[in-house]
Amino acid sequence: MKMKLGIGLYRHMLNDEHFAFAVQAGCTHVIAHLVDYFKQGEANPAHNQPTGGKDKPWGMAGDPDRLWTAEELTRLRKQVEAAGLKLEAIENLDPAHWHDILLDGPRRAQHIRNVQSIVRAMGEAGIGTLGYNFSIGGVCGRVSGPFARGGAESVGMDGPVDTPIPNGVVWNMTYDTHAPAGFLAQIMHEQLWNRLERFLEELLPVAEQAGVRLAAHPDDPPMPFMRQQPRLVYQQSMYQRLIDIAPSPSNMLEFCLGTLAEMTEGDLYAAVEQYSSQKRLAYVHFRNVSGKVPHYHETFIDDGDIDMLRILAILHRNQFDGVLIPDHSPQMACAAPWHAGMAHTLGFMKAAIMAIERGLLPEANTGFHRAHEQEMALEKPRRAN
Repeated sequence: MKMKLGIGLYRHMLNDEHFAFAVQAGCTHVIAHLVDYFKQGEANPAHNQPTGGKDKPWGMAGDPDRLWTAEELTRLRKQVEAAGLKLEAIENLDPAHWHDILLDGPRRAQHIRNVQSIVRAMGEAGIGTLGYNFSIGGVCGRVSGPFARGGAESVGMDGPVDTPIPNGVVWNMTYDTHAPAGFLAQIMHEQLWNRLERFLEELLPVAEQAGVRLAAHPDDPPMPFMRQQPRLVYQQSMYQRLIDIAPSPSNMLEFCLGTLAEMTEGDLYAAVEQYSSQKRLAYVHFRNVSGKVPHYHETFIDDGDIDMLRILAILHRNQFDGVLIPDHSPQMACAAPWHAGMAHTLGFMKAAIMAIERGLLPEANTGFHRAHEQEMALEKPRRAN
């Protein structure tokens, strides 16, 4: 049983050029984003990961009346396969299709049917995992800058963001340009957990029948509240509550290491052990960071607070055979900054996976981990100067 190297591609990257890049970099799997995060985005350049402004939407949501169909999903799967790759998952739902599930709004029943239809279409198309982020505020509050090694452009957080969310906006995106003036009413954590529980109760039976896993992403940034709205999984232990809602094999985790490392409580390596030993990891976002919320930066894969080799050793010992992807990486100083950053990360990942699976860096080698931690402690002051 071997871990698999994959890549996440945004909607405008789902083409033969990027599939060829993935194959050349050693990938075998693709995680596809069908939501167009960059549609009419004012501060969201498509050459990088979607960031937007600290409290600005990424862009416009899609067509509420046009769901993803089995036919188009099958075409995409066949295109990916023709390039020598496997389409492992679709990541994220379009707010246009499910915003009233998140908001408990008047169209909730229709939006449940929407997601059920999408899950059935995925099953018919032979795509086995749907990643989702059950969040009102979404990935907000981040800033961009030369935060990574050598001044490479990266993203991070420089403090809490408490500005309220306007009506017509949810999960980073605008779904209604004609919404009345004003802001979303604040709710509390238990209300959001209740909405999630209802969502899973109505979706998991459909997902099981379709052979599709629902994989939940933790909240990024993992703050108790963002933009005056509660978060679900903002500490590592909270993932267990989500798992315990339903024992279904379709109730899985989209396991984001960077987000988990940004959290202020818990031990990341213990969390990896806990959830991988339960066989609850659908796929893994393999990303490194420096710092904790509300002040952190994303780093190059070999340069942050996480011992990525130790993570791989735990996953290997617990027989994780799923896909790992660099969900994003710093931009490198060249003509193709996204490609270079991804290639650097993928090269590290491929070599590290090979080393772990060949037993060259066993987890029991605690001397290696101590030496690594000492090296990182010495290196940070040098970089600061």
